[in-house]
Amino acid sequence: MLTKYSANPNDVKRYSTNELREEFLVDDLFEPSKIKVAYSHIDRAVVLGIAPTSEPLVIQDWINNKSFGTDFFLQRRELGLACLAGSVKVTVDAQTYLLGELDVLYVGVGSKDIEIARVSGEGMVYGLSAPAHKSLPTRVVTQQEARVVELGSLETSNQRVINQYLHPDVIETCQLCLGITHLAPGSVWNTMPAHTHERRMEAYLYFNIKPEQTVFHMMGEPTETRHIVVRDKQLVLSPSWSIHSGCGTQNYSFVWGMLGENQTFDDMDFIPMDTLA
Repeated sequence: MLTKYSANPNDVKRYSTNELREEFLVDDLFEPSKIKVAYSHIDRAVVLGIAPTSEPLVIQDWINNKSFGTDFFLQRRELGLACLAGSVKVTVDAQTYLLGELDVLYVGVGSKDIEIARVSGEGMVYGLSAPAHKSLPTRVVTQQEARVVELGSLETSNQRVINQYLHPDVIETCQLCLGITHLAPGSVWNTMPAHTHERRMEAYLYFNIKPEQTVFHMMGEPTETRHIVVRDKQLVLSPSWSIHSGCGTQNYSFVWGMLGENQTFDDMDFIPMDTLA
């Protein structure tokens, strides 16, 4: 399990490119026949890359209970599982759920035995977990059931569709919010104008990036911005004090997930464009 510690914004101002990548980037989350786990001390977020092939994968087999101080992974946690490619079967405590591409499964606190098996195609699943305080029902949110928000325009190169899956208007969770954003052809900017939200952190998993393309993820304090070069299926952990935006060489998609004090999606501290530095 990879561990990422919290970073002080005053220290980040002096980081080199390699130090930024080491601190905030997870660049090898998916590997065939494995579950890879990264634990962030930013709001105790846990991300998982799950890539079953011929045999099912059991999450608990890849978790070190001592790292969490619990008897099993979700004893005090909730989990969102997003199927990014193909289709998979997820079995949670003997109950089976089928996820097609771009469907999401919410798994409530207390769920113990979680197995993921590939059904068709690549069968790639991204997981994001947060501490939780009460048990809520495990439920599939299909792509069709997600709340759809259309934002931006081609004139500003940020026309995009935001699909809100784990969101108060769709399903009750303890603190976990998760959705998938797709940029339209000809658009390259996401989350611009930039903002911060001191009340929650955010994790960005970029995908649908062609091998010859890339995304420049913008981060840092509004007056001390930095960037990380991101490629397909790489993830950036964004602390609450940092902006989180990106500009690609072509349109792309990303899974955004938030943990923290509040779940109000539009509770943001917008940064005037003329103050960014």
